[in-house]
Amino acid sequence: MEPPRRTSPLTLAIPASFTSDIPHIREKTSRVGIIARAAATFRVDEIIVYRDRHKDQKYDADFISTLLRYVETPQYLRKLLFPTDPILRYAGILPPLRTPHHPLEKRSSRLRPGEFRDGVVIGRSGGGVDVEIGVERPAILSQNLPRGTRLTVDVVEVSGEAIRVRRVEPSEIRIYWGYRVRNSNPTLGEIVKKGLFDLVVMTSRMGKPLTEAIEDIKARWRDAQNILVAFGSPREGLKNILDREGLDIDEVSDFVLNTIPLQGVETVRTEEAVWAALAVLNIII
Repeated sequence: MEPPRRTSPLTLAIPASFTSDIPHIREKTSRVGIIARAAATFRVDEIIVYRDRHKDQKYDADFISTLLRYVETPQYLRKLLFPTDPILRYAGILPPLRTPHHPLEKRSSRLRPGEFRDGVVIGRSGGGVDVEIGVERPAILSQNLPRGTRLTVDVVEVSGEAIRVRRVEPSEIRIYWGYRVRNSNPTLGEIVKKGLFDLVVMTSRMGKPLTEAIEDIKARWRDAQNILVAFGSPREGLKNILDREGLDIDEVSDFVLNTIPLQGVETVRTEEAVWAALAVLNIII
């Protein structure tokens, strides 16, 4: 059974300082891969990398968002979309996602009408463009788009001479089709105050144990149209991060939850908190 697309989009908020406590780029890369796997496993729709300190965090945010985008991109498109970049030096250790939009089939003869594929425009073809979709020959799209455009297509026809496709919007795909990444210059407080999310969940060791809020969060989750689940940094929890903005964590969120009550370690790493929170929320929701 193919994993269904969420009816209410789920967004994660990860701090730009997420990898700041690790000195080597290899270990930093590995940690970002853990977040990518968690997001794909629990069908996250978007990951926001937010600014959690007053200093310039552009490189930190670019590092995390670039790796998250890279691992989300089907392997047959990566060389087309990602030029050589020092950030990707250890990208080879990133784990495969194996989501529905990362197909293993490379033979055009196995393509079937109605099958979705991610692709990249690689050139013009008659009245349209050629699209790389991961098989021996490009597909033909009867639409003019700039070279390098990433898109999702639906296979319309496979003949001896051509593969014809049409462009589709994410709303047309009923199965989970990966996550988007937003590198956010605003702080977490600024993101929340925009009012884009009608359910905001903050994770915190000082929050209410999830077991005490199960029924309330289930009811709110069912009615929500856009959901945000936010996480703190390796050195600071969300309360401290929001305190620096002059914000009360309880006033800018609907729930402040401790998803690992009675934890046996002094601190829970961000990637561990992401897996724990999404796992228990997935069960109760």
